[in-house]
Amino acid sequence: MNIPESDWKKLRELKPVALDRLCARILAECVGIASNDSETAHQRYLQMYRVLHERNRELARVFDDIRRSTALNVLAGMYRLELVEENEFSRFTDETRALVLRRVN
Repeated sequence: MNIPESDWKKLRELKPVALDRLCARILAECVGIASNDSETAHQRYLQMYRVLHERNRELARVFDDIRRSTALNVLAGMYRLELVEENEFSRFTDETRALVLRRVN
């Protein structure tokens, strides 16, 4: 199901903001891992590798295939990962918001 053109434009504007939020979150997680002096450098490296591998899969699921036909899934993924603030989400049409919330719940 395609979303209205106005919502598609909003999603395209939101994408770089949400992507930056996710990347900042991932980097903060990596800083926490790297600064954990209770583990060896090798243990921290392995943990960071696993985290980056998993987060990259999350990032790809949400951001790698943005088309109008996948827009609802993309927006639901952003919402599920808490990358969309309430004031941003409220700018979408009622129908789009309802469809996204059904996919999230």
